[in-house]
Amino acid sequence: MDGGGRYLQPMTAYPAGATVARAASGGRRPASSRISKIFGSSGSVRRRSSAVAIEQRLPRFLGSGLTLAFFSAVVGYGLWQGGHIDGFIRAHGEPHHALARAVGLGLDQVTISGISQIGENEVLAAAGLDVKVSLAFLDVNDLRERLERVPMIKSATVRKLYPNELVITLTEREAHAIWQNNGELFVIASDGTVIDLMQDERYLDLPFVVGEGANARSKDYLALIEAAGPLKQRIRAGTLVAGRRWTLKMDNGMDVRLPETGAADALARLVKLEHEQKILEKDVLAIDLRMADRVVVRLTEEAALARAEALKKKPMRGKGVDT
Repeated sequence: MDGGGRYLQPMTAYPAGATVARAASGGRRPASSRISKIFGSSGSVRRRSSAVAIEQRLPRFLGSGLTLAFFSAVVGYGLWQGGHIDGFIRAHGEPHHALARAVGLGLDQVTISGISQIGENEVLAAAGLDVKVSLAFLDVNDLRERLERVPMIKSATVRKLYPNELVITLTEREAHAIWQNNGELFVIASDGTVIDLMQDERYLDLPFVVGEGANARSKDYLALIEAAGPLKQRIRAGTLVAGRRWTLKMDNGMDVRLPETGAADALARLVKLEHEQKILEKDVLAIDLRMADRVVVRLTEEAALARAEALKKKPMRGKGVDT
């Protein structure tokens, strides 16, 4: 005790070991011990953050942004109900395209390469490109698919060159033949794809095929023309019959009926008949080569009558006939 009757040390009991430890530490109580006395055990201690007002935890300018968004929605709805948005789109295009153009990402230049039979305006129309679109929001895959749906276009590649150029490279289908079906004429590619209606005289010298499905088998017809050798210049058209065999129309109007199989061999027989007998110069409407061991011809009406008269006048040997 001091002179006033007070103890010089707190009246807290410590275990014997703790007293020694306290003395060793200069009489200071260990921090962990103090925390244990206040909160129980050190493992149950929780850190408490200082309270922050809710307005301080919200993003800055959130209220202004929400207010602006609300009024924008109201104005947009009013414009839509009044038909003003449709008018804006007609005049300036979709809003996102208009915005992109405003920041310098418009479509100012389109470079098209690989075209010879189709015009630039046709390409632009097929792709849906005009001054109201922007480069930023163009989908190159969608543009490619649109272009490849054009019959004349076999393949297309589309690239963006920022800030404002689009590059289109096309591979065209080549006109391969003219196809007549149901009375209409079409220009077709080598794979049978219809390119266009036959409206141009520049295609008049193309091979001519007739009949349902003949467009898809035009390569077979061209192979037959080549097999005709010296007679190929006299073949004007090929008609596919029942989807199985060809009948050739010659330049003199004569029909040459070919078999379903072995058509090239039949044409070789025709070449031989023309060389030996000039069969294409006779009064014949049709030559049937479908049987390998014989040739059947159909005469013109005049030739048939003349042949009938000749047979009547020809003397016959036998009973009752003078010899």
